[in-house]
Amino acid sequence: MLDKLGSIAVRYEEIDDLLARPDVASDPAQTTKLAKERADLAPVVEAYRQLLATQREIADTKALTSDDDSEVAAMASDEIPILTARMQKLETQLHEALSPRDPNDDKNAIMELRAGTGGDEAGLFTGDLYRMYQRYAQRHGLKTDIVDASGSEQGGFKEIVFEVKGTDAYRLLKHEGGVHRVQRVPTTETQGRIHTSTATVAVLPGAEEDDFEVDPNELRIDIFHSGGAGGQNVNKVATAVRIVHIPTGIMAVCQDERSQFKNKTKAMTVLRSRLMERHLREQRELTSAARRSQVGTGERSEKVRTYNFPQDRLTDHSVNLSVHGLPEILAGQGRLDDVITALLEDERARALQDFA
Repeated sequence: MLDKLGSIAVRYEEIDDLLARPDVASDPAQTTKLAKERADLAPVVEAYRQLLATQREIADTKALTSDDDSEVAAMASDEIPILTARMQKLETQLHEALSPRDPNDDKNAIMELRAGTGGDEAGLFTGDLYRMYQRYAQRHGLKTDIVDASGSEQGGFKEIVFEVKGTDAYRLLKHEGGVHRVQRVPTTETQGRIHTSTATVAVLPGAEEDDFEVDPNELRIDIFHSGGAGGQNVNKVATAVRIVHIPTGIMAVCQDERSQFKNKTKAMTVLRSRLMERHLREQRELTSAARRSQVGTGERSEKVRTYNFPQDRLTDHSVNLSVHGLPEILAGQGRLDDVITALLEDERARALQDFA
């Protein structure tokens, strides 16, 4: 690790030299690029310099433990555990800084929720999950924007696709993908029996135009009358947009906006995200689709999380964590933050293990 940190420190000094050169200073694009690289490296270099200084201080202090003055030697002995703890903290901090970071973490997130097994109750649960994520996003300063939705008769959703926009949106939500299972007495149940229903969640990083290039000649764009929210004003004019990527058959639909242009922009964002995910999946040479591995078939036995209402308990099976307070959790509050934090810590621990 120290060799790698030494190389980073050398590069940091090179950037300072480059930024001081007149020919670089007169090139705004190059200056911006170098300044960003320097800002990214600065915390690592500062921690590395502190680590080296602490190591030197430990060596000097250890030498003082043999001092002829017993009081000086005692003070040095007392100081060593404090310095050692500081060094260990800096080492952990640097390990985390050097561990591989998901390049998509700072992107927006595309979330796709679909009712699974359980009929009307599955649709209601899908609606509950959407509102949970919507409120969670709002609490964290993120914005949710519906792309496409298909309502169910009881007031839930057969499926809903929405974008979560803002800093770290994908990082916070990327581990939500999978089958979510609910155990509760449905409002439609007359005999008080507990039912088990599921909803599937898929999370994709939002792809910008620069992230993934799509050939316009490979697209088919259909315009049609919206069947969604908005009433007669929406249906008077054909504003809904369906975009199909002809070579793959991948499709995205948006009919939430009154503007055809806005619907086309939203649909294109989702389509590009799906195509980018497919491309990355092929690069990783996976045998099954990333989305399919997340959502499975929607059967009750395939689950990443269980919402057990009789016991007022949420269990996340991927990190084996159980917390209580389902009403608050489904309101996007309570201990949902604890669950998401545990998932992120598990990801970080696995990355550090791989780095080590």
